[in-house]
Amino acid sequence: MRPLLQRLLPALCSAAARALLARRAVPMALRPAAGTERAGGDARSAACAAPEHDGLENVQQKKIFKENKEKTLQREEPCAADSVDSLMAEMPFVDTDIEDECAMHATSELNIKKKRKRTTGRDVEEGIERKKKKNKQHQPNYFVSLPITNPKITGSIQAVQDAIIQKDQRLSKAMVCSGSLHVTMLVMHLSSEEEISIAVGALSDSKVFVDNLLKGKRVDLSFQGIDHFRNQVGFVNLAENDHTTLLKEIAETMKMIFQEKGIMTGEERAFKPHLTFMKLSKSTELRKQVKKIDSSLYEDFKNHYFGDEILHRFDLCSMLKKKQPNGYYYCESSIVFGEKQAAEPDDAELVSLSKRLVENAVLKAVQQYLEETQNKSRQTDGSPAKTEEAASGSKNESDNDNSK
Repeated sequence: MRPLLQRLLPALCSAAARALLARRAVPMALRPAAGTERAGGDARSAACAAPEHDGLENVQQKKIFKENKEKTLQREEPCAADSVDSLMAEMPFVDTDIEDECAMHATSELNIKKKRKRTTGRDVEEGIERKKKKNKQHQPNYFVSLPITNPKITGSIQAVQDAIIQKDQRLSKAMVCSGSLHVTMLVMHLSSEEEISIAVGALSDSKVFVDNLLKGKRVDLSFQGIDHFRNQVGFVNLAENDHTTLLKEIAETMKMIFQEKGIMTGEERAFKPHLTFMKLSKSTELRKQVKKIDSSLYEDFKNHYFGDEILHRFDLCSMLKKKQPNGYYYCESSIVFGEKQAAEPDDAELVSLSKRLVENAVLKAVQQYLEETQNKSRQTDGSPAKTEEAASGSKNESDNDNSK
């Protein structure tokens, strides 16, 4: 601010000087006229004065005009450096404190910055809320599942869960039911029926590639040992072998197929197959009570062998839709391949077998009832009912003979 005023100061001084001189020059310009009036008055009062007095008066007037002209020219010259302060004293902003003005502007600018900062803060908060909302909208709601159906595995996991609950009753809310046990191959977000249909098609296309990878081989997935994710999730490990490596290759192939169809499939981290049996996220109330799962609760099962699962099916499942009566997830579509032991029928086979057993039991009961009824009727020989049956039988025989 000061450098600016210093540059403007000479121009302001010159303008102020001209204004002051113009104001002061008006009376001075009138002096000759006043002198002339006085001279005229004297001349009229002294009408009999001598002629030489008129000549002297004219000389004096010329002298006065000359002096006034010289003074005017001198005042119009640029102001000297020592007269700047006196000229500035007559300026209208002489009493104004430049530092106060600057402070005011600085405060105003600071207020603007603070306001802008507060506004920016609100924008950031709104941006975070929008981002959260967007992330919530794109959270996974579907996944490709490898179901676990081997009774040995599910039974062993149930034993581990019971042992943990005996030590900490609160963790009962964290347990995964045996019907929901599975290995997640990949996750995705499907927001419409159209995207679900596309995902169903991608799963169907995966069958050809999976069959090519398997080449007719049977894949046995061995589950052994327990581990955890940040003490929030407890899971059973898959033993590292050639079959586990093949499963990882299948997962990468399926992920590529889904992405080619335009379905984004979760995180970019490396696929780590595992069988989750316990997680704190199943209950919001539980997470407030238990921050971490104590690994000592399942210490006795850390190296336990749970059994083998034969790879035979993949399902496209919903995380949000109502589960099936057996506890397994709502299934949009499935692909089946490979071999399966006869001792491990799938759900469809179990339903069909149950229906056949019920039908056979009903038929057998009806047949037994008819036989018992016939036996009772035979024991009552000579009764009217028996005679009528015999007569009716002979009549039918004669009718048949006549018809022939």
